[in-house]
Amino acid sequence: MDPVRNPYAPGAGQRPPELAGRGRELEVFDVVLERVARNRPERSLVLTGLRGVGKTVLLNTFRSMALQRLWGTGKIEARPDQSIRRPVAGALHMAVRELAPRHRAPDRVEYFLGVLKAFAQRDPKLPKGTSVTVTLGIDAPAQRGRADSGDLEVDLTELFAEAASVAGDLGVGIALFVDEMQDIPAADVSALCAACHELSQTGGPLIVVGAGLPHLPAVLSASKSYSERLFRYSSIDRLDRAAADQALLAPAQREGADFERDALDALYEAADGYPYFVQAYGKVTWDVATASPVTAQDVAVAGPQAEGELAVGFFGSRYERATPAERKYMRMMAQLGDDPVPTAQVAEELGVKPSSVSPARDGLIKKGLIYSSERGLIAFTVPHFGRFLRTQPV
Repeated sequence: MDPVRNPYAPGAGQRPPELAGRGRELEVFDVVLERVARNRPERSLVLTGLRGVGKTVLLNTFRSMALQRLWGTGKIEARPDQSIRRPVAGALHMAVRELAPRHRAPDRVEYFLGVLKAFAQRDPKLPKGTSVTVTLGIDAPAQRGRADSGDLEVDLTELFAEAASVAGDLGVGIALFVDEMQDIPAADVSALCAACHELSQTGGPLIVVGAGLPHLPAVLSASKSYSERLFRYSSIDRLDRAAADQALLAPAQREGADFERDALDALYEAADGYPYFVQAYGKVTWDVATASPVTAQDVAVAGPQAEGELAVGFFGSRYERATPAERKYMRMMAQLGDDPVPTAQVAEELGVKPSSVSPARDGLIKKGLIYSSERGLIAFTVPHFGRFLRTQPV
């Protein structure tokens, strides 16, 4: 079939042509937006799941929903070696810039920008001589005495309150979206939770929407015990059969094409319901098929090519980031199966003491390749990664 008309989109954070199986999450967020706009108490949201299940896609879709309601929005991607002070400043600057043209009190917006500038300038890692005016584009004079104490918990709480006040003047809200939330440094996680806690008590129209790996709730709980009640958690998993079929059929039918039932059976078995894999197998199968409807034979021919592309772009790129010791650790995990495995068993099978492989394990966790599903257990963050490793030469 015509590759130019191929509707499938396997890409990092790229919205699929049919956002299937996520209706519940979209409905929940729509309610949150409406409740916040009506000054009703509401919690911030956290999405968790393995890589490739569509967390970033949902995050971006939520942002679009907020923009449609004329909210101010900003987004950051957390990094383990970077404080959130400057990224949050940049995101809130963007959010308030979206609101500023409609605000009837320019002085009020100018004051907030001054607070924001003072907040950003307290970043201890700001290179000497670097101008916040240049890096963030804030021309307003810094406002001293507000959100500039140097204590991130205090400063973030005050900054959120000021941003919420600007949005409240317009009867809307501000949404701060945080991807890879598990990578926020521990001290900054604590500050973010404290600021959200204060907002939940004052009812300010600002919410944080985070996305991260399955152990993110544990990361938040370790920073503040009340985080379990502070956020509304939503676990994002693979698509069920009906949703996976819809993700394939709806885009194809809009292009005048269709799939035989056996082809859908084969594609579901190959992709296992993971949204990224659904798109990857769907794209290659479309290109391989000579005519509609797509057959199981088309899927069989496309399978090796799709697996090859995944081996290079999805699995291989991650594997290459690991050191030799880390690769050895992951290969042993893979040999022990696809379910979470005890860290002690990995060390035992490697014939070493658990302490001697701790650097490899910690390095893999920091790189986002594995996570601790619960105390003493580890698992891959990428679905089917164990199966990929078992096919690789030692």
